[in-house]
Amino acid sequence: MRLRDALTGPGLAAIAEIKRRSPSAGDLRPDADPGQLARDFELAGAAALSVLVDERFGGSPADLAAARATTALPILAKGFFRDKAQLVELREAGADAVLLLLRDLDDRQAAGLMAASEALGLDALVEAHTGAELDRAVALGAGLIGINARDLDTFRIDRTAQLDLVAQATLQQSVAKSERGRNVVLVAESGIESRAQAAAAELAGADAVLVGSALMRAADPAGKLRELLARPLVKVCGLTREEDVSAAAEAGADLAGFILAAESPRRAERVLPVPETMLSVAVLVGELSDAPADLVQLYARENGHRGRDAVLLRDGEPVAQVADLPWKQEDSSHLARAADIEGRLMLAGSLGPENVREAIAAVNPWAVDASSRLEVAPGIKDAERIRAFVEAVRS
Repeated sequence: MRLRDALTGPGLAAIAEIKRRSPSAGDLRPDADPGQLARDFELAGAAALSVLVDERFGGSPADLAAARATTALPILAKGFFRDKAQLVELREAGADAVLLLLRDLDDRQAAGLMAASEALGLDALVEAHTGAELDRAVALGAGLIGINARDLDTFRIDRTAQLDLVAQATLQQSVAKSERGRNVVLVAESGIESRAQAAAAELAGADAVLVGSALMRAADPAGKLRELLARPLVKVCGLTREEDVSAAAEAGADLAGFILAAESPRRAERVLPVPETMLSVAVLVGELSDAPADLVQLYARENGHRGRDAVLLRDGEPVAQVADLPWKQEDSSHLARAADIEGRLMLAGSLGPENVREAIAAVNPWAVDASSRLEVAPGIKDAERIRAFVEAVRS
């Protein structure tokens, strides 16, 4: 399978990276066994592999060959490539794709290497870090574009800038086509260490994430990959206190919801700070505001209160639907109705530790949202109930 094809299935795909060290972080896993890791990552759900073949990362083409011997997944050779002879060597070692860094290549060089890759049957993942480099990648007709959160000069990670570029590229999809007339496949690279960070890239428009250091540092690299890809995400809503945000984070929740609607008994005074392992969600009714949150969950206003369903917005753009119960009512057809909704879905409505597994089995949502059943009083959460809810979702 070509790398491009492996990354275009439903949901977020992952390229799991094998590397022994990093110039910024030093040794990560000096004794890494590329063959064993390739097998483990394939079983853990990786769509493709990336193998560092540069000695500065403790790698070589032999590592790529070792991985090739144990997996059928597409393999991206990652290094600093400038001539066709390098690509030929990598193809012979078993590579299916190569990374081309626009930081190190002018347009003539990049175009030449893209053409050479195509002639060898290799996909080219063209990497950009800045808006100017993204524009160059699009102008070159790249079918696979990687957007790196790490500045390779300073090694600084800037996830916000990365997500902005992913979103910018997504908005350009109607005009940014590959030479073969297909949409560009976007890969968010570097800086992804949690499920929420992977989800943030997904919601910005990334088709895949490339994860290396977080996997190589983990005691169980394959287990870490499963964690990053695990769905549904967990949202704890109706948070009003910092200690409850901390309890949700410690339990492993991914999304923290703050209800800003005046009529709610769970109204928060503001969107509270959340750790990097979570995304904040401002819950609004009727109209948008300038709430400083990663996402907005917007309900229509009906008869003085929230309507039934909502839309999840990122920078004003819809990224998911929210299926909820009617205001202060039950509906026996709720799960069946939610299961018929197409696209990315967050399931809400009287969910708790006791019923969430049944709901997940019936609906297969992208995320689940709980509030009242995790409380001791409106807006006051029970840490044990939060923990039990997250554990039930993950089980």
